[in-house]
Amino acid sequence: MNIDLHSHSRQSDGVLSPAELAARAHANGVDWWALSDHDETSGLAEAAQAASDLGLGFIPGVEISVTFCEKTVHILGLQIDPGNRDLSAGLAAIRRSRFERAGQMADRLADCGIPNALEGALRHVDNPDLISRVHFARHLLEQEHVKSLQQAFDRYLGDGKRAFVPIQWVSLEQALGWIRAAGGKAVIAHPGRYKYTPQQHDALFQVFKDLGGQGVEVITGAHTPAQSKRYAKLAAAYGFQASRGSDFHAPGVGRVDLGAMPDLPEGLVPVWQDWI
Repeated sequence: MNIDLHSHSRQSDGVLSPAELAARAHANGVDWWALSDHDETSGLAEAAQAASDLGLGFIPGVEISVTFCEKTVHILGLQIDPGNRDLSAGLAAIRRSRFERAGQMADRLADCGIPNALEGALRHVDNPDLISRVHFARHLLEQEHVKSLQQAFDRYLGDGKRAFVPIQWVSLEQALGWIRAAGGKAVIAHPGRYKYTPQQHDALFQVFKDLGGQGVEVITGAHTPAQSKRYAKLAAAYGFQASRGSDFHAPGVGRVDLGAMPDLPEGLVPVWQDWI
């Protein structure tokens, strides 16, 4: 089966509505699909209804922002109950931090000669509480301050750049606690993206396992083939289940479309084995 358990709608930093994402997944031959917006579950009801109407299997998800060893890590919560109070309250606190950070980024962009960036970024957001660096990047591209989204990060928004504002997200322990409370399964998203030393990288996997984390994203649009092989081996070594997700945000953006990834390598236990 074609299973894609990582995608984003306009409820966070994607460009399609949850229903449009469901339609695209169905058209691309996806059999089971998860919506996993950043720190937000408000699109899940629409996504579930659209998937049901299409005969598309649906897994409710969320992608939680975590700080570990002073860097941002994303943890997927899959097969969650979006109405869980612990999860809802925790995500609301993260969203408040996001908006405060956005104001600081706008101030720094103004110092770079780019005024009114917050207002411009908000034009690209359905949910102001979920404003992110991607929305600022879209504004900078729209106003021709940069020639691509990547250049916006390389010049202004990336870690350590002129408009970058660090933020202290929740702890790994908090995020996994919320996911467990919501009946879900915790998965490390796109581990190949995190710029850790080998020791920090191993610490992430070990602490995640010790806290009850169950899965790692092996096949994802953010991984090269070499990285997928590496994390397949690490999943087996740590006893993690393996997940597969495009991390789709928008048509024509990123390496792959919804559902357009290789299969999981043989010998791994899929994270969806209990659900499908």
